[in-house]
Parts: sequence; C-alpha cells; structure tokens
Amino acid sequence: MNKIQIFDTTLRDGEQVPGCQLKTEEKIVIARELEALGVDIIEAGFPISSPGDFLSVVEICKAVSAPVVCALTRTKKEDIDVAAEALRNAKRGRIHTGIGSSDVHILHKFRSTREQVLEQAVWAVKYAKTKGYEVEFFAEDAGRADLAFLAQMTEAVITAGADVVNIPDTTGYCLPELYGKRIRYLLEHVSNIHKAVISVHCHNDLGLATANTISGLVHGARQAEVTINGIGERAGNTSLEEVAMIIQTHNDLDLQTNNKSERLYGLSKLVSGMMRMPVQANKAIVGANAFAHSSGIHQDGFLKHPENYEIINPADVGVPASSIVLTARSGRAALKHRAELLGYHFDGDELNTLYEHFLIVADEKKMVGDEDLMVLIANTAVMSR
Repeated sequence: MNKIQIFDTTLRDGEQVPGCQLKTEEKIVIARELEALGVDIIEAGFPISSPGDFLSVVEICKAVSAPVVCALTRTKKEDIDVAAEALRNAKRGRIHTGIGSSDVHILHKFRSTREQVLEQAVWAVKYAKTKGYEVEFFAEDAGRADLAFLAQMTEAVITAGADVVNIPDTTGYCLPELYGKRIRYLLEHVSNIHKAVISVHCHNDLGLATANTISGLVHGARQAEVTINGIGERAGNTSLEEVAMIIQTHNDLDLQTNNKSERLYGLSKLVSGMMRMPVQANKAIVGANAFAHSSGIHQDGFLKHPENYEIINPADVGVPASSIVLTARSGRAALKHRAELLGYHFDGDELNTLYEHFLIVADEKKMVGDEDLMVLIANTAVMSR
C-alpha cells in the first residue's frame, strides 16, 4: 500500500519543451537509463501526433522490458487505434487517454457539456480496454474541476475499466493543502476507488509541482507522474529527483519507490545534454550548487560535520563529492581546507596572513580556483620572507 509507482513522462511531456525534441535513438538511450533507475512506467510518446513519435513508442517497447510503456491519446478512436498499434511489442503496455474535467475546459476548449464529456470519457476507456492493454484515464485540469463532478467522472471511468485515474493539476493552479484534499475527497467519495490506482500529475506554474505531488501522495495517491529535471510544458512538471529524494529522506512519510537514487545525477546530465536544456545551478538535488558551500559560516559547519548543512549524502544521488567554493564570503576554515587539499598546511599567523591576501584576491574575482590559490600561496610565501 505504501509503494509509489513512478511514472516518468520525460519523453512525452518533457519533450514538449520548445527546442528539446529528441531523435528516436536518443529516446531509446534515455528510456534504458530510466529502466536502470527503476521507474515503473515510461510514457514514451503521443503516437498519433507524428510518425516520429509513433516510431519512438514502437522502438522503446522493444528496448525495455521491466517498465510499463505508456502511449498518450485523446478520447478519439483513431488515437486509440494508433496507440495500440505502437504498443504491439510492449511486454506491458498502457493506453493513457483522457479529456477535460473542469468547466473551463468543457465550455471553452471542447465547447461541450458535462454530460457529453462524461459520455466520451466512458466510451474511450471502454474502447481502449478492448485493445488488451492497461488503461489510464486523465481528467485534464482536475485541479480546477468541480469536485462532485470530478468524483462522478472518476467513478464512471473506473466502472468502464480504467486501471489508473490521473488527477492532473494541469495549470499548476492548486495549493498543496487543497490538492491533497482533492485526492482525499475522491478516496472518500468514489465508491469503486479501490479498483484503480490514483495518480498525480502536477505542473509548476506557481512553483508548487513537487509540493502538490507530495501532498497528493500523502493523501492517498499511489502513482506520481514526473520528469527528469522537472522539464515540461511552460514552467515544467514535477521533478522526479525531488520526489524520489523527499520520499527517501523523509522516512516518516512511510512511502517508498524502486528508484536507484545514485543514478539520478548522471541521468540528469544525460537528459540536459541531449535536450540542450541546462539545469539551473540552484536546482534541488542535481544543480551545480546543490552540494556546494561558499559562505564561511556554512563552510566551517560543514567541515566540522557535513550534516550541519547537508541532509542528503551527495553519493546517494551520484554526485562525486560536496565542494567548498572559495569566495570573498569564505572563512579561514575553508581556506585552510582547500590549501591542505593542495598539499599546503597553514596555522596561526601564517593562516591569518594568507587569509588577508586571499580576501584581496577574492574581492577582485567571483571565485578563487585552485590555480589562483596556488599563486596566492606562492606570493604569500615570498612576501613573508
């Protein structure tokens, strides 16, 4: 009951970022790495959208064996037919179909009614089930849907045969407490909810995607839809590495995944490179500064005991080591540490003298690297004679 299924949509939702499209062979490389990481479901693409996406789904089905391979569709016969054909080589395949659930989408996107949308949803799930694959239904814009109608739709698609029901916060509108309550409401008001897995799929428009996802899991959802580096439409999706490490760090949540966390950093760099989308330096878990310390107070505390300022061992996510970055904000402890790594030992007055000279250089430069430090040490020795 506490196992969280990780549904990775890097190759579908993540690839919707402008300029980040991948070739089929690149998708296969990433899919195999996702399998090695331990994800449970890989959403491989939207087969009807293009011949390239169709081919990618076909080839990913051949390339991986452990994860479920998922293909996205609209609630249209031709979409479902094409997705089923693309999944023909899957060891385990899933058709992911759905339609809008909020009145905003029903009225202004589909120009329809609740009754018609509900009928289309039920039809699509029933038809998808005839293809012999698992079926996941997404209630698009569930974050803004009327709760009673969302519950009605959830119950109807489960009755129609949905194995998983996805409750997306499509626009990133929800606050964590309110999103969690939506999940809890469905668990308490949908009579057949025990027959399906409830999934959370959150966008980051307000910077709350990860918080909303965790809230949804805490309130009973058992599948999290995520992307590597949090890439995706507009401001992005929930970050896989953040969800994985929150669950791993907070034992009190009593949740678990199959993820081999030590593979996270390498996979982050792989996706960033292939999609030509740099990871911001202060990105949690995998950013360049995630395990870097530049403030003197922090550096001193870290050197005395890493857990003073690090709640994750960098090796646990595949980062080789934490780093002490020398800047004008660094203290004597950090300077002494970096000098010792270069084979020099300073104490007392010698250290104070070196530090005084270091601050002059550090004020001129944003960072003092090892080469700068070695020159500084040499010059300090000359001046001390």
